Order: sequence, then structure tokens, then C-alpha cells
Amino acid sequence: MPDLATLALFAAAALALCATPGPDMLLIASRSVSQGKASGFATLAGIQVGTYCHALAAALGLSQLFLVVPVAYDVVRYAGAAYLLYLAWQAFRSPRLVPAPAAGTRRYPIGVVFRQGLLTNLLNPKVALFVLALFPQFIDPGTGSVAVQIMVLATVLNLIGVVVNGGVILTASGLGRAFSARTRWRRAPQFLLGTVFAGLAVRLAIDGRR
Repeated sequence: MPDLATLALFAAAALALCATPGPDMLLIASRSVSQGKASGFATLAGIQVGTYCHALAAALGLSQLFLVVPVAYDVVRYAGAAYLLYLAWQAFRSPRLVPAPAAGTRRYPIGVVFRQGLLTNLLNPKVALFVLALFPQFIDPGTGSVAVQIMVLATVLNLIGVVVNGGVILTASGLGRAFSARTRWRRAPQFLLGTVFAGLAVRLAIDGRR
């Protein structure tokens, strides 16, 4: 187990990371605006399960594959970009998804939203490389199992993420309700969501390993 000083230092780094706007926060916020806080938290849960998967892969040494076999990195990267473009297409073509009191409003099931968040995270090899780069700095093999230490750090990162992104979700879902009250703006959140998916796809496809 990492000692308290190490955990405190990692928690500070994790807080700075989670509080900095990035692709995950943008995806969570846009999903919350378009479909409400339940979908926002489902997206967050999917992303955080994906983080655990990347941490486990790092513990097992699988993440090293992206460093020694560049084509594996590119295959996963382009698969992730293609998946994001598919989600963008779905968002643009679907009926409005914002929460509204009117009956019959279509919403994606929470399970679907969770899986989208999970797959979006798993198909982003940058997350695997991030875990591989950051976590070893806070691990001491002499204090116990490296795998256990990695999973503890992943848990700290996810707990801080719940606090930070929870605030984002509540704020963004409030904006979504405001949009839903204005007829002319009711499709705006779904266009925002589609744009976010498309933007993340382009970023993932062209950004390489930088």
C-alpha cells in the first residue's frame, strides 16, 4: 500500500488533473446537457470503469504493448476515432434527447450511455499511456504488491473525479433543463453532443502520441 504522504501527493496531482478541462470532462458535460444528470453520471461511471481497466492493464504490463508495437497503438486509436464518429452521427440524426416534461421524449437507456463512456475510454490509448507514465512515479515495489498500489491510485483518481465531475454534471444538467424550456433551442444540446463526439474523434485520429 502507498503511504499517506504518497497518497496525499498523488491526490493533489489527481485533483489538478481532474479540475483541468479535458476530453472526459467535455464528454460528461455535453452528455449531461443533452440528457440530464443520470446520463452524466452513467458516462462518468463508464469512464471510471475504463480507468480501472487501463490501470489493471498497466499492472499486468499490457500497456507496454503500445510502446513496443506502434501499430497496436494506431489500431486502437483509429478504432476509437471511428467509434466516436459513429456516436456523433447517432447524436446528429436522433430526435431531441434533452430531458423534458412532455411524454414520449426519447432518451438513450442508462446502460447504453454507460457502455458508450466505457468504450470511449477503453478505445483511447492515450489513457493507457497516461496511466503508464504517471502511476509508476508514486509506486514503491518495496512497500507491497505493485498491482495493488496501482489499483489504489486508480481508486483515488476516480474518487476525486466523482467530486469534480459531479459538480460539472449538476451544473450542465441544469443548463440542459433551461434549454428544454425554450422550444427553439431544444435540439441545441444534441448538436453540442454530436459536435463533441466528432471533435474528440478528430483529435484522437490526428494527435498521435503527443
